[in-house]
Amino acid sequence: MCRRVRHYYAVRLQKPREIAFRVLRRRDAGVDFVENLLDVELSTARLTGPDRALVQELAYGVVRWQAALDWLIARRTGDRDQKPALRTLLRLGLYQIFWLDRVPDHAAVNETVDLARQAGFGPQAGFVNALLRGYAREKEATRRQLADLKSSDPAAGWSHPGWLVERWRQLTDAASLARLLEWNNTPPRTLARVNTLRSEAGKLLEQWRDENVDYDFGRWDWVPEGLVFELKSHPPLATLPSFRAGGFYVQDPSTLLAARVLDPQPGETVLDLCAAPGGKTTFLAQQMQNQGRIVAADNSPDRLTLLRENCARLGVTCVTAVAATGLAAGPAALFDRVLVDAPCSNTGALRRRVDLRWRLRPEEIGRLAAAQAALLDRAAASVRPGGVLVYSTCSLEPEENGGVVAGFLGRHAEFTVENRRTVTPFADGADGAFVARFRRAPAA
Repeated sequence: MCRRVRHYYAVRLQKPREIAFRVLRRRDAGVDFVENLLDVELSTARLTGPDRALVQELAYGVVRWQAALDWLIARRTGDRDQKPALRTLLRLGLYQIFWLDRVPDHAAVNETVDLARQAGFGPQAGFVNALLRGYAREKEATRRQLADLKSSDPAAGWSHPGWLVERWRQLTDAASLARLLEWNNTPPRTLARVNTLRSEAGKLLEQWRDENVDYDFGRWDWVPEGLVFELKSHPPLATLPSFRAGGFYVQDPSTLLAARVLDPQPGETVLDLCAAPGGKTTFLAQQMQNQGRIVAADNSPDRLTLLRENCARLGVTCVTAVAATGLAAGPAALFDRVLVDAPCSNTGALRRRVDLRWRLRPEEIGRLAAAQAALLDRAAASVRPGGVLVYSTCSLEPEENGGVVAGFLGRHAEFTVENRRTVTPFADGADGAFVARFRRAPAA
């Protein structure tokens, strides 16, 4: 490759790589989740669209494939511990060599070595150079080894915590496990729900074409035709007039299932017990045509502020946002329908929550199930006789789903379960989710 082309790649990749390294270094130091750190960095970075996308791919890709990258590092270092920042540099370089075909190997190596020097690892620059160049020379053979690793050691090959892979291995067959692990490592699509309180599909699609948004139709059996679209490429969403005018809301279609199962009608009273940031709440209002009353409760003041902002942008006027601790009690506070989208392990949304797989701990499953049961008991007291209660999670774990439902029915003879459904990511093409609908017995 000629000197001019090499210089182009070096200059073009330098800034995105520096930002990605800064994000990953802070993430490894425990400052925050990579998603939050990346949002902060990109909010002030002056980058072109492709460079922003590259920063995101580098940061998310390194976290997503962390275990496989560490396996590669261990093979060349005899399992010797590396300083966290140096390990992050090696991960960043290796990710570009093995997972980003569009980045020339020499650019990945040279710029990672330069980053090492800038980060104070001058004495280790030769080590970084040798390790990366060695793998670049053995690229195809190493790729075959990485492919074999997915079968021989799925936790390392698919880059998931060993305890979680073993847990899922006991719950499903090997083929389904591999499909789930592969799904979790596939970058999520950007999906947008048309907000019919402000727009309609035909008008919104016309706006998107004018705004240089490339879209495709989304189809799921629980989603009405023309409601959700995939945004394949687009300028930053916050800059789009159609977004600022409230024409759409970005959310995975799995989050619409609970609201569809609740099936609120215009004029009814609805309680959304864990409402923020408002995706389900605003869709409930959309289903009700803004007629009736929705009480949206949450424990976080900051998240309630975000919910109110989303309602304002989307033109939702039938929602009252309140602190969950301030909910009234008694016969006058009963609702026609109550939604409990419970805080959960989020194991159905690991593709979207990139850092979560490394933060989640086994003991949290039981703790969350106990909290979900208490929340569902509380919600039951707010359902009028003959009313509907819907429980949902974005978890794949039986304790948080069927286990909570069974326990609830055992404690509440006045409720019967009318239906339940699990959304399986690789089978249904959406984040994992669980929904159960209960009916309270009419008054005697």
